[in-house]
Amino acid sequence: MIGYSISRNKVKIRLTEERWFHIVESHDYMSGLSEVVLETINNPEEILEGIKDEFIAVQKFKSKYIIVIYKEVSKEDGFVITAFITSKINKVKNNRKSIWKKQ
Repeated sequence: MIGYSISRNKVKIRLTEERWFHIVESHDYMSGLSEVVLETINNPEEILEGIKDEFIAVQKFKSKYIIVIYKEVSKEDGFVITAFITSKINKVKNNRKSIWKKQ
């Protein structure tokens, strides 16, 4: 286990070694950013609705955005699916419903 965070729905979201390996293998620039991933879940600027019941947490990161996709399996448990950094936030938001936005 790399760590966990608490989502806006008060669900404990796990970041496992297996998922972290997948993230860093696919996006090597994410290496060393596990705490940023967990913080994005806990304190996002916005949460978007995913395609298959997942949530997409969005947080400004330097001049870009960090995107964390996670799933809440129950009221007590969930896990990170993937995470990446992008400058193309409109592509991420395209046709997705905003579930929550920081005021």
